[in-house]
Formats: sequence, C-alpha cells, structure tokens
Amino acid sequence: MLIAQRLLDEIDSYDLPEALAKLQETGQAKVSELTRRRIMALFNKRPYSTEFDEIDFIRRVWPTHRMSSIFENAPSEQTLDDDLFNALVRNNDWDNRETLEAVGYLSCSQRQFFRFLEEVTSPLTQSPDAQIELAAAINEHLRHDGYRLIIVRRMSGSPVYEVQPAALGSPADDGISQALADFEPDTVAARWTQALDRRDTDPQGAITLARTLLEDVCKWIIVEAGETYEEKDDLPMLYRKLKLAKILNLAPDGHTEPVFKQILGSCQSVVESLGSLRNKIGDAHSPGPKKVKPAARHAQLAVNLSGTMATFLVSTWAATKGRPYSTAITGRR
Repeated sequence: MLIAQRLLDEIDSYDLPEALAKLQETGQAKVSELTRRRIMALFNKRPYSTEFDEIDFIRRVWPTHRMSSIFENAPSEQTLDDDLFNALVRNNDWDNRETLEAVGYLSCSQRQFFRFLEEVTSPLTQSPDAQIELAAAINEHLRHDGYRLIIVRRMSGSPVYEVQPAALGSPADDGISQALADFEPDTVAARWTQALDRRDTDPQGAITLARTLLEDVCKWIIVEAGETYEEKDDLPMLYRKLKLAKILNLAPDGHTEPVFKQILGSCQSVVESLGSLRNKIGDAHSPGPKKVKPAARHAQLAVNLSGTMATFLVSTWAATKGRPYSTAITGRR
C-alpha cells in the first residue's frame, strides 16, 4: 500500500486510487449492491441536482476526463467525459441509470460511493426542500447496512451531510419507523427520520422535531376522526382540548383500573413535558442568555419518548377504527 500511495503522488490516475481505496476498505461494513440499486432508483424520476446540469454534476463527483471510454472500439484518446458529452449533451439518449452505470456507480469503492451521496445531498447541489427529502429517502435505504447521512455542519444555514456509521440508537427505532411509515409515510414518518438524523448531532433541533412529530400525529388522527383544530393550538391543546384523548379513549378518568389510570396519566405528562422541553431548550425560540444547552442524551430521551408515544397513538387509533395493528407493532397481520 505504501508503494501504491507513492505512485498516487506521481501519476494522474483514477483507477489506482480506486483500487487502493477498495483494499483499505477490507473489513469495513459494506453497503450492498441491492442498497446501491435502491438508491439509484430514487433518480428514476428526479434529477441528480436542482442546481447543476446533469453532466456538470457528474463531473463534480467523478474525474471523467481521467476515466477511459466505456466503448471498446473508441479511439485511445477518447475518455468517459467524451462519452458523457455525446450521450447527455449532443444526443440526450442516456437516462440517469445508464449514466450512473457508465461511471461505475455499482462497482466503485465505498469511498467513491459515499462521495456521490454527500455531493448529491449538498446544499450546493439541491434546493432546501429537495435536499431534506432526498437525504431522508437515502437514509431509509442506507440504514439497513449500518450507515446514515449525518448533518456535520452548516453552510449559510443549510445542512451539510456526511456518511457515517449509524449510531446504535434505540432498539425500538426500526419498529417505530415501520409503524409510522404504515400510518403516513410522507409527513409523519419523514419527521421521525429527521429527528433520528439529528438526535446525536443537533440536540436542539432533534428536541423540536420530537414535539413536532407528536403534533403531526395528533393532527392526522383528529382530522381522520372528523374533528377540527386551530392552527394556534399547541401540542397539549391538541391532546386535551381537541379531545384526542377521548377520541382514543386515553383519558385517565375513563378507566377504573388504577394501573391504567396511572399509565395514561403518565402519557399525558409525557406529552406536556415534551412541549415544555422544546420551549425551554429546543431551537424553536431564541435561546437568549440561558446557560443550559441540551446534550445528545437529552435529545435521545426526547426523541425516543416521542417516537414511542407516537407509535402508541397510531396503534390505538388503528384499533379504534377496527384496523389490524401494524405488523411492526404486533408482529403479525
């Protein structure tokens, strides 16, 4: 490897660094070909970038001018960059899948694959809404192989992502993820994923998202139940004033068994406490001169409580409507 590293300093090559990267990745957790294909499929109906032309984005990730043409009979001086220019600019006859296959997306080193993921979710590459949506969609696939896109810093207020091994987190994370995805995948499940993403790296943001997750669930159930709410209603108001507890028969006074009254009373306290915690140390309001800042363990507690409570509400609503519980909750259909 030392010899290879010295050669890298002397020659302009793509293949040699790739070969060295693959050697250095021996023993690392691998992202499977299936996961790579699932992530590639995300671009079947969306562009790689909202801010760059297709070929310009590919050039940001792969040194195509130093890569050989994929065509066997091409002149020796023809590069992959020439292939891409002909296919994407002159003829417009390659789709996103064909372009990624041409640059070696499926077989490249994991280092190069992660570079693609970090560049495709960069704030320079995507609009704010597209960036958040795409990062969440990629993480939904990456998590199966033990990796996540994590926010590591901010660029002019926008998140910058980096692929890192996923934190072990709570054993219930997968079950909660599945239950909320079954209930409402676009808003509720996405909010949960965002909270998970920030749980270890952005405690204030994670605590705010923990409360917002419960607000989302409450509002969805209220609407499905035929009730209404006002936009000014906060989380405790949604849970109590708008009768969510009665819709789900969760009011402590509605039960005679002491242990159930105690548990349901504690659930109400969790809801109110999450709202208070978010107001005190979340990022929804100006912190002012306060001295206390949440640590990762505080965010883990808030997010885990919120996810557990959200799953309980969703499963109780399913039972109230006579639907079968999610397989993530019951383990059967």
